[in-house]
Amino acid sequence: MVELTRCVRFCLNRIPAPQAGKFNTFSAWPAMTGLGRYYELLVTCKGEPDAQTGYFLNIKTIDTAVREHVLPYMQTLVAPGQDPSQVGMGQLMQQIIALLQPQLKGSVIRVRLALTPFYQLQIRSTGMQHVILRQQYEFAAAHRLHVPTLSDEENRQIFGKCNNPSGHGHNYQVEVAVKCPIDGDGHIATVNMIDALVDREIMERLDHKHLNEDVDAFADLNPSVENIAKVIYDWLVVAMRNENLELEVISVWETGKTRCTYPAGVLS
Repeated sequence: MVELTRCVRFCLNRIPAPQAGKFNTFSAWPAMTGLGRYYELLVTCKGEPDAQTGYFLNIKTIDTAVREHVLPYMQTLVAPGQDPSQVGMGQLMQQIIALLQPQLKGSVIRVRLALTPFYQLQIRSTGMQHVILRQQYEFAAAHRLHVPTLSDEENRQIFGKCNNPSGHGHNYQVEVAVKCPIDGDGHIATVNMIDALVDREIMERLDHKHLNEDVDAFADLNPSVENIAKVIYDWLVVAMRNENLELEVISVWETGKTRCTYPAGVLS
């Protein structure tokens, strides 16, 4: 069995403009007209590749299913007279899977809708009563990687420049993945609600701080990206639970090339 994921990029304009041919689907089709809305939909299907062709599913079939069935539905939600801010996002995600499954032979296992470069919603075909909300954040902090039980030379060998006695800084990025129940009206927790929780539990504690010196959690804990991810998770999981939300994972980028996710193996 394989999992095949296709990203379909498209724009929704308040009043659809005639499209003179299907050009540049890499960027987006339908294309933007004036001040429109840009989205990406990632569709993941699961199945066995054909022994002869090596294909499990033609990616053009996925493109067609999205553009001929999902786009018209979403277009009705942003049409004149509608208020897109009141759309039940849980119901939207459920409907996207419902529209795609008949077109893709029931092979869809999850879809992810990117509403901004930093805010995404995901639903699994095996968990249709919940949506996974992903949102990203940034904070700036300094730290020093140093283990007191090791010698200074051992610390320098292990941590290199990161063992600088005065510390050094990063612009950390954090992504939370929150499992949100879909209520009877098709709504889920708002991103504003998640933002407020993250601001209180993470940003106020870590932003513009020296982790070793200003944050009690790291008084006796080396502030590696691995430990930072776990500390953030432990802080946030209780706050989320108090709001009837389930924190699935935390991902922390120390640089653009280094990311740690905790706990491991939860999300795909």
